[in-house]
Amino acid sequence: MDHDDHAVPLAELLDERRQLLDVAHWMLGSSAEAESVVDEAYRRWYGLSGPARARIAGPRAWLVRVTGGICLDRLAVPGRGPVGAAGVRPGTEAVPPDAVLEEVDEVLLGALDSLSPEERAAFVLNDVFGMAPGAVAGIVGQPEQECAELVHRARRSLRARRLQPTPPRQHDLVVRAVRQACLTRDATLLTSLLARDVTAYFDGGGKVRALDTPVRGSLQVAHSLLTLLAGCPNTALQARSVNGRTGLVVRYDHEVAAVICLDVAGRQVVQVWTILNPDKLRSWNRRGDASSSPPGG
Repeated sequence: MDHDDHAVPLAELLDERRQLLDVAHWMLGSSAEAESVVDEAYRRWYGLSGPARARIAGPRAWLVRVTGGICLDRLAVPGRGPVGAAGVRPGTEAVPPDAVLEEVDEVLLGALDSLSPEERAAFVLNDVFGMAPGAVAGIVGQPEQECAELVHRARRSLRARRLQPTPPRQHDLVVRAVRQACLTRDATLLTSLLARDVTAYFDGGGKVRALDTPVRGSLQVAHSLLTLLAGCPNTALQARSVNGRTGLVVRYDHEVAAVICLDVAGRQVVQVWTILNPDKLRSWNRRGDASSSPPGG
């Protein structure tokens, strides 16, 4: 009888599936997506031949690795941003995950959206599930040393967000200062408002020619923002409510062309998310919204 045909206790089967769901949920933040990922992982398992399955010494470890890989692929899909497929909405709070496991720290789960796909995967697999460095590296697809740096960067980013909560008024002041620096093209001021290890993401959804890799470092991010917002007569930069906090809205010929979300820790910006994907900007360009301006914007 093949190893694959050996009976497995029900408790072990259920525990295995629960672990896979936990991994997928932590990485994607959605119970519905987690179910889909785990189903795909099992489809790949049963897509192997019997002899191929028999050669896998640890089926659960194989399934965890495949589950993590599928999640990483989904996180890397163009168009995924800090607010998921729904995009950014004017003046509303971000939508939380579909369901949050009881033992999950909701603040941490939400904060994971601020990380890059590789940082999130490395942090979840290393710190949440305690996987061996080699296993983490195999899933993330980078050397162990690089994965260790990803984990370190994720911890530092999450620590900044959790230990230095920024009151709404302070957040608003920092964002408006960023707006002023962009309007006056003051690179020195803009750089001073950005944390040294700030990271910027540009979500074009594959529908505009945007940067497709994260930009890191205050000088580099400042340069990228000033290049993106290079002034022309038909462009306006306004401060608006974005997902419940002050963000920046870029209009070109009275149409919203970009929405910029900024994560602020203390008095500096630690993450910048620039949404350029036209699909995610539809709600901003509904009749009447694109031409309205907020007081003091």
